[in-house]
Amino acid sequence: MRYKRYWAAFAVVICASFMVLGYYGHKMISEAPPIPDVYASDGQLLFSGASITDGQGVWQSIGGQEIGTVWGHGAYVAPDWSADWLHRESVMLLDKWAAEKGAASYTALGAEEQAGLKARLAALMRTNTYDAANNRVVLSGDRVQAFNTLSAHYADVFEKGRAEYAIPAGALADKKKQKELAAFFWWSAWSTETDRPGSDVTYTNNWPHEPLIGNEPSSGAVIWSIFSFVVLLAGIGTLAWWYGSQEKHVVVNSAPKVDPFVGMNPTPSQKAVVKYFVVVIALWLVQIMMGVLTAHYGVEGLSFFGFPLAKYLPYAVTRTWHLQIAIFWIATSWLATGLYVGPAVSGEEPKLQRLGVNVLFGALILVVGGSLAGEWLGIQQRLGNMWFWFGSQGYEYVDLGRFWQILLFIGLLLWLTLMLRSLLPALRKPTEDRPMLIMFLISSIAIPLFYAAGLMYGQRSHLVTAEYWRWWVVHLWVEGFFEVFATVVIAFLFTRLKLIEIRSATRAVFFSNTIFLMGGIIGTFHHLYFTGSLAAIIALGAVFSAMEVVPLTLVGFEAWENLRISRPTELSPWLRGYKWPIYFFIAVAFWNMVGAGLFGFLINPPIALYYMQGLNTTPVHGHTALFGVYGMLGLGLTLFCLRVLRPGRQWKEGLLKASFWFINIGLGCMVLLSMLPIGLLQARASIEIGTWYARSSEFLQSDTMQTLRWMRVPGDMLFALGAVTLGWFVIGLLTGHSYEADKKD
Repeated sequence: MRYKRYWAAFAVVICASFMVLGYYGHKMISEAPPIPDVYASDGQLLFSGASITDGQGVWQSIGGQEIGTVWGHGAYVAPDWSADWLHRESVMLLDKWAAEKGAASYTALGAEEQAGLKARLAALMRTNTYDAANNRVVLSGDRVQAFNTLSAHYADVFEKGRAEYAIPAGALADKKKQKELAAFFWWSAWSTETDRPGSDVTYTNNWPHEPLIGNEPSSGAVIWSIFSFVVLLAGIGTLAWWYGSQEKHVVVNSAPKVDPFVGMNPTPSQKAVVKYFVVVIALWLVQIMMGVLTAHYGVEGLSFFGFPLAKYLPYAVTRTWHLQIAIFWIATSWLATGLYVGPAVSGEEPKLQRLGVNVLFGALILVVGGSLAGEWLGIQQRLGNMWFWFGSQGYEYVDLGRFWQILLFIGLLLWLTLMLRSLLPALRKPTEDRPMLIMFLISSIAIPLFYAAGLMYGQRSHLVTAEYWRWWVVHLWVEGFFEVFATVVIAFLFTRLKLIEIRSATRAVFFSNTIFLMGGIIGTFHHLYFTGSLAAIIALGAVFSAMEVVPLTLVGFEAWENLRISRPTELSPWLRGYKWPIYFFIAVAFWNMVGAGLFGFLINPPIALYYMQGLNTTPVHGHTALFGVYGMLGLGLTLFCLRVLRPGRQWKEGLLKASFWFINIGLGCMVLLSMLPIGLLQARASIEIGTWYARSSEFLQSDTMQTLRWMRVPGDMLFALGAVTLGWFVIGLLTGHSYEADKKD
């Protein structure tokens, strides 16, 4: 078998990586922070472990990670509730003890007295008093008093609302649920302050930064961060040396004189796929609108230029929709490309394939519409105890209710069935592109398989369990095997255009995917450093997430090859028709290096993420990687398929050119002028004072922060203009006004 070594390397990487991910994931879940019954020192039950779990459900039902964060995961306007509780309780205890000494407050004491009280506080809060035999924790009278005070404070926040947190009045009015929510917030803070048994670091590896109790970076966070830099440099050097010694990804010496797709009539199922691409653009425009509202809430909190929008569409809903719709339209563009490419691969149209494509489209509309409506109803507390099934689960990127999640999984299985039916005739033929088709099939199977990871936790699952499996979906499904799928699709399209030799393209696909997954699978752990995880998670996440960045340093070669392909020659002027789809692929390579590589590694090392987790440096990476790489790729694939639909007709390129540059320049401006400066200033505040302060309204509502938020406007306007322009162009492909009159490529 010609590619035996490539298959062996690919299989070893997959198997070994998932063994590590599974083994340490099991240890992480089995050694998660306990959920105890909590008693006062007089023996009175303050609240039960079941109340903590119920409180987690309350938090999820009102928006969860879309309204503030817990352990640093979630939205950025409201506080991190765990860091906020920890700091408020610490200050309350210190002020109470200072008052007992006759001082007005802790800050009124001298340095020596302050040091003594800090030492007392650290000893009280970091000492693990959990009684495993009875599953209980006993709180001192001072801490019981602090709990009652803070419970009333957070009840007031969610019942009366806070403009600075973008929380509207009436977000949570039920008194019993308010008490349960307070119990969950207490537990989330208790996990961050309490040392693991037999260890000098907390359950969350000393996160968040809180100098009052001695929460500082662990030695492992520092050591493994240094080691990750060494791994990165060694990996780049090794890959560059290897790359220079190998036969390059060959672009054919001369392209065909005629577009290979000319004369190939689209099949009925391929024509039926076109409406998917229209939905892609429509959803993208809605997502942008939700992004504008979400960003604006950071300025006004509850209004949109004075209009009380939060009464009807609160921040938790707009942010939920903004993220959920992004997943929907990006995934739809890639899945639709697969449906379009399938018959082109085999040259055959399976029976009833068009019907299957149309049924799947109906299912897509049902899931998108139903889940978005359910999320609004759930967050507005209108679904009662059915919020988990039909509302919002409250976990970022997998917010949709479990019922809609199951329907989406069934839809992915239907998509896989349609893919298998179209690919099997080609797979039976011993052609030269068969290894690439097998890789295509594997990546297609992986898409529904890894989305199923989101079904591995339930309504009452431990937060650590839910976070572990959630990142399987976000990292392995979205960032992992979808990328493998896209790599194969792009290589196939270029080989079908006879622009790349099949053997070279196949080797490149094997190599790039093997190298990417070598770091990418275990690199999932870099999201979980401080999520109730073990010290080993820091070591593995740091090393393998650094390896993820290594292949991204060479994407410039990919961009250059794509640029060469896009340049028409005298012998192949038809290539001009594919210029802008290929330019979007070039943009993918650029943002892969900048967004996933530079901005990703900015927050990947443990010591960096310790101070930056939950700050605006994360959406810097999120926007430039999620949209810059995966969204831009989805747009490129959409345009490529629409180009192949009518290969003999010339596009009017003015709108495409304008939209391409508006989108890319707009994305760069919104990040460099606003999100990145805000994130870096927050990081400095986190380092100098503490995580709580970097997320506080006192800091985020300062004049400097407000000015920087308004600095998003130019970039957002350019980006939105580019999206509208591209949408108008796609509509023109359907109506005909985007084609040159009576011209051929």
